[in-house]
Formats: sequence, structure tokens, C-alpha cells
Amino acid sequence: MKTLRTRLTLIFVAATAVPLAATLWMSSSLLERSLSYSSIARLDSTSRSLHDAGREYYDASRESLEADADAGRAAPQAVAPPDFDAEQQDFWASTESERFALAGDKLFLFRRGPGGIDVFSKPLRLNLGRISSEFRDARALVDVERSRDLRRGFNFTLILITVFIWLASFAVLAYVARRVSKPIRDLASGLTELASGNFAARLHPAQNDEIGIATAAFNNTAAQLQQSRDRLVYLTQLASWQVLARKTAHEIKNSLTPIRLTVEEMVARHSDGPLESQRAFLEQAAQIVVDEVESLERRIRAFSEFSTEPPMCPEPLDINAVVEERIAFLRRSHPEIEYAVRLAEQAVPVMADQDLVRSILVNLLENAAEAAGEGGRIMARTESDDERVVIEVHDSGPGLSDLARKSLFQPTISFKKRGMGLGLSIARKCALLTGGDILLVAGELGGAAFRVVLPKHHP
Repeated sequence: MKTLRTRLTLIFVAATAVPLAATLWMSSSLLERSLSYSSIARLDSTSRSLHDAGREYYDASRESLEADADAGRAAPQAVAPPDFDAEQQDFWASTESERFALAGDKLFLFRRGPGGIDVFSKPLRLNLGRISSEFRDARALVDVERSRDLRRGFNFTLILITVFIWLASFAVLAYVARRVSKPIRDLASGLTELASGNFAARLHPAQNDEIGIATAAFNNTAAQLQQSRDRLVYLTQLASWQVLARKTAHEIKNSLTPIRLTVEEMVARHSDGPLESQRAFLEQAAQIVVDEVESLERRIRAFSEFSTEPPMCPEPLDINAVVEERIAFLRRSHPEIEYAVRLAEQAVPVMADQDLVRSILVNLLENAAEAAGEGGRIMARTESDDERVVIEVHDSGPGLSDLARKSLFQPTISFKKRGMGLGLSIARKCALLTGGDILLVAGELGGAAFRVVLPKHHP
């Protein structure tokens, strides 16, 4: 399977190969045309033309000077051997009968005489010596430039630069492709883990672009799925306990009524008996049985309440008003407790069943009052954001042990003397039924703290 990085690399190669070949062809063609119009070619042609013109002028001047010398129109200058210059000395040593020589803008004719050399001269209109020197320099430059293979050099340089630029671009693209594909690979890996059931999989967003947004959305989705799974597991456990509670309540209730009636009848028959000790014993025994029966009835009511699904009547509620109403109600029941209320500045509307919300608050506030004890403190506060409303209840009690934290919401597990372990389970079930939840958070008063999360109402 091709990775995204490989596909990006292949796209780059396909997208650059054709333009690169066209660029090389056009560059080579332009270079060839430029070299065909090179100044070296013009210099070669001009220097040859100048050489031919100079040679014709030189030949014509020689013929004219020689004709003047033969016709006596040019007077010779006799030079003896001691006065020879280098050119004349070389001529005198040779076997030539005459020789022409150039010196600047003059043409000389050397002829052997009786005692030396007869020198004939003729001024020239052009400085053939300078022209001859420039011609030699031009020919030397042409020869040097021709000795260099400019086309091959330029083509090699062009290809080398093009390959270097292409390789540099390829390296940059490979780096960019790696940077781009890595978050996508991480996202694909995270989705694979999430699909396999690992709802704790999380990614670390390192970018603020679309991939970063997708990564944040993945983390949010994974967190919601994990929360939904935990809620589903909890509700499944509650359903199992509800079945057990219904069965237990039914079986115990069938036995409670005859027991109570029998005991009451025993008391009624022996209340006027002659034996005071026997009557006192029966009354004591009856009272014990009645107390136990009442205890069983309390448990049955708790199990019945736990196992019964209350009818849901969600409606818009002002959660601030509900919290204030519950606090005012409990202040009369627990005057020894100091209450503090921190409400959101604006009205906080929620969409929930009013009885369920009140039941949740009563349960949490009663537990907080029992934990805080006489002289203790309880704080209730509300806050909200765009999607949810939060209610927190804090107490100044001793807090919760590690064992209590682990099994806090498990039914029938209680850490209070007279508790049955159903209060927080019922409260959380009510919160889940309203689309929210109850969480244990860090307390601000030194004891335990619970956070109730409810869906916000959007009118």
C-alpha cells in the first residue's frame, strides 16, 4: 500500500519531469542560437577580411615602390655595413638580392649595392605594422576561443545546475512530505486503535491547520466515546442490580406482612396476662421484631426506588433557583451547618426533569451535611459554558479514602454506618437519565466534592 508521503513524492516527480525536460530543451536551443551569434565568429570574419585588405594594400605598395626604384623615381639611401640595423644586418647576411620591410607607416626596399645596401622608402597611408599586430592578436583570440568547447561547457554547467536544483527541491519535498504525512499517519493509527476498542487513545496536536483540527476532533470524539462507554457499562450494571432489587424486594415483602401481623397479635393477646415478666418479655421481643421489620421495610423502599425507572418529564429549569430552593430547605433541617452559595451571574437554564434534579441535589447535600458534621461547612456553586451546566457541592468533612473513591458509585457498597450504598448510585442514575453525569472532583473545603454535569437548554 502506497503511503501519502510516497504519493506526494511521485506527484512531485511527475509534475516536474515534463517541465524540467522542456526547460532543458529550450535552454539548450537558446544556448545554441546564442553561440551561433557569438562575437568570436564575427571577430574571425572581420579579422580575415582585414587581413585580405591589408595584404592587397601591402602588395600594391610593394609593386609601386619597386617600380619607382626601377624607374629611378625614388632616390636610394646608401648604408654601409657598420651602420646596418638588425633588419639590414639580417638581409646583408642572407643571399637575397632584395627584401621589403615594414616600419610603422613606411615601406622599405633593401637592394645590394657595390659597398653596402641601397634603401628605398615609401610612406604608407595606413599603419600596416599596427594593423598586422592587431590581426595577430585577433587571430590568437579566435584560436584560443575555438580551442574551448563552449557548447559542451555550457551544456554541462546547465545540466549540473539543473540537477542540483532538482535534487535540492526533491530533498525539501521529501522533508515537507514527511512533516505533512506524519500527523496523518498518527491520526490513522489512532483511528485504528479506537476502532479496536482502545478508547484511551489520544493524539498530540502539533499544528494549527486542518490536520490539527482533525486531531483535536479525534481526541474529543475518543473522550466522548470513552465517557459514553463508561456510562453504558454503569447503566448495564445498574440494570442488573435493578433486576436483583426487584426480586429481593418482592421476596422480602411477601414475608414482612404476616410477621408484623403475628407479632402485633402476640402483643395484643398477652398484654393483660397474669405474668408481668412474661408480658414484659413479649413486649420486648415484639419491639425488637417490629424494629427489624421496619428496617427491612426501609431497605425494601430503597431497593424499590433504585429498581424503579421514574417517568422522565424534561423541562427548562433555572438551576440557580433550584439550588437556592434546596439549600434553603436543608438549612432548616441542619441549622448546625454553615452554607455558602456561589451562583453564576446570569440565569443558568438546563433541560432536565425537575424531580430528578432535586433528588440529586438532596442526596449530595445530605451526604455533605453528614460528612461535615456539627460546625462544618458546605459550599454549592453553579457555572456554565456553551454546552453544559455544572453544579458542585463541597464539604469540609474528612474526605474519601482511596477504597471509597474506587467503589463510590457501586450499588450496595456503603461507607456510612446506616447507609445502604444506594444513594449515590440513584443520584448518578438520575443524572445519566437527564443526559448528564456526576463526577468526583477535588474539594475546596478540605473534604469531598461532587460535580453534577447537565445539558444546557438552548431556547
